[in-house]
Amino acid sequence: MNNLLHFLASTQRGFIHLLRISIFIVMAWIGGLKAFQYEADGIVPFVANSPLMGFFYAKEAPEYQAYKNPEGKTVTKNIDWHKANGTYIFSYGLGAAIVAIGLLTLAGIWSAKLGVVGGLLTFLMSIVTLSFLITTPEVYVPNLGGDFPTPNHGFPYLSGAGRLVLKDVIMLAAGLVVASDAAQRMLKKQN
Repeated sequence: MNNLLHFLASTQRGFIHLLRISIFIVMAWIGGLKAFQYEADGIVPFVANSPLMGFFYAKEAPEYQAYKNPEGKTVTKNIDWHKANGTYIFSYGLGAAIVAIGLLTLAGIWSAKLGVVGGLLTFLMSIVTLSFLITTPEVYVPNLGGDFPTPNHGFPYLSGAGRLVLKDVIMLAAGLVVASDAAQRMLKKQN
């Protein structure tokens, strides 16, 4: 047991670099997917309902609900609506920003300054994402009504979208850990 404890303690820096690589993988993958129609369509409820981001779209919430495309399906009238809404242009820009944050965080392996910036941006992005738990109705299980109403709906019952958003709590903490490590490295250089 003592050997395991010594191993874990002596490899902390390597694990923090692994955390940077993990953040990069998530950011590059999710940011890269923003270039695809299904992903751009999928983020509309989050963006449209957000007071921090809703202004990027031409149409106001909840109009988007009538133009949802099922994942992987292309409905021409819905695509046209999303083009007029600015859905795809916004998604391309957001994807590029997310990939850039991932690259800055990864660069923290070699550059403490870039690592601080990447870690703090990861933290800030996670705060924005977590705000969707307050602003986006689709993050909770809906009450479907009917003969058999959903007994467990609304807060705290997270839908698939809500469970995806909640995971950003981990990214929030990871961003602070890698920023803190990079800040320590910068301070050591100053002394």
